[in-house]
Amino acid sequence: MAPYSSLFFLLLINSFHLTIQQNSLSLSFPLTSAPLSSKSKFLTTAAAAESNETRLQNKNEPTPSSSPFLYNYQSSFKYSMALIVSLPIGTPPQTQQMVLDTGSQLSWIQCHRKSPRPPPPPPSTTSFDPSLSSSFSVLPCDHPVCKPRIPDFTLPTTCDQKRLCHYSYFYADGTLAEGNLVREKFTFSNSKSTPPLILGCATDSGEAEGILGMNLGRLSFISQAKVPRFSYCVPVRHGQDKIHPTGSFYLGQNPNSRTFQYINLLTFPQSQRSPNFDPLAYTVGLEGIKIGGKKLNIPVAAFRPDAGGSCQTMIDSGTQYTFLVDAAYAKVREQVVTLVGPKLKKGYVYGGSLDMCFDGNPIEIGRSIGDMAFEFEKGVSILINHERILDDVGDGIHCVAIGRSESLGVTSNIIGNFHQQNHWVEFDLTNRRVGFGVADCSKSP
Repeated sequence: MAPYSSLFFLLLINSFHLTIQQNSLSLSFPLTSAPLSSKSKFLTTAAAAESNETRLQNKNEPTPSSSPFLYNYQSSFKYSMALIVSLPIGTPPQTQQMVLDTGSQLSWIQCHRKSPRPPPPPPSTTSFDPSLSSSFSVLPCDHPVCKPRIPDFTLPTTCDQKRLCHYSYFYADGTLAEGNLVREKFTFSNSKSTPPLILGCATDSGEAEGILGMNLGRLSFISQAKVPRFSYCVPVRHGQDKIHPTGSFYLGQNPNSRTFQYINLLTFPQSQRSPNFDPLAYTVGLEGIKIGGKKLNIPVAAFRPDAGGSCQTMIDSGTQYTFLVDAAYAKVREQVVTLVGPKLKKGYVYGGSLDMCFDGNPIEIGRSIGDMAFEFEKGVSILINHERILDDVGDGIHCVAIGRSESLGVTSNIIGNFHQQNHWVEFDLTNRRVGFGVADCSKSP
């Protein structure tokens, strides 16, 4: 997710199973997806912009975990608008639902001490009870993460009345997620678990269930657990269909990776990391956009961070649609108007962001627009078939799934999960690259 909005989910719950393959542990977790509320369908990331987060990466401060990640996990998930993974947390484990978010750093779960004390939790619970876990601990106010040498304004922390480290996250629509920073294990079996990781124990977060922060930040799940790579395959979703398709998700090695094409993650000097640059995002080198086989006249500069950090291009699992800065969006809209302008639903804007919408036959309109492609370095591209150009937003209306970044109050290009359908997307942290592989994501890997 790109760092900006509120989270509202209807959660589906499943269990996990354990398998052993060639002397290595493989754990399978159900990953489900659920629709967001109408006021927050586009972005599902945790905090407001993390563009200044490098302040937290002081090398003199302790690293939350020093043990390497030695496991491979394979999951399945239901896809609608956001991906929700069910993970076993604590000792003994309590299954928690967390949104898989490549645009967030801090992972957090709902924590509510149940009263009276219940029996051991069932395989799935909607909130975490710290009193039932022997590995749970809270962070005191004097912990370096709570009081870093240089304050981190994207993770505001204070000292509460109990001298515990308290954090608060505000979302774009005013929703508040707050609680204490704690340490807890992800317990995959009796013998396999992560070290205690720092995460948020939320006591008030609106309707959100939790976040699995997967960006490059020091406190993200992948950084603390030292996950070398992870990947997911988002299946095609058919509009408002209540039957959500199933995709796949891996932590660790993906057996399909031999078919992937890779592009390098981009890095930039410190001078380009403020005020709009997010150094913890998965920043890629988008080269151009094609519609109907025609490459649009968009300067490459529209896809690269300028001196102030604007125009960064990122891959985000937690943002539903794709959003482009004005220089790029204007050219996309111009081409769509050229091709199907008379069919546009005039004056209609979906969700305050999508304004290329139609109430005519979506198959004919998609065919008239043609295929779309996001082109990267090394000849790598994400191809969107004309049948997937439009999204069914309800009431017989279909919209091109691209919005103007300015409508969200951001200055970045964000490639959302809608345009990742039927592609493997792998984040290879070891080699600092992102891989893409065309696939029928509705099929088992």
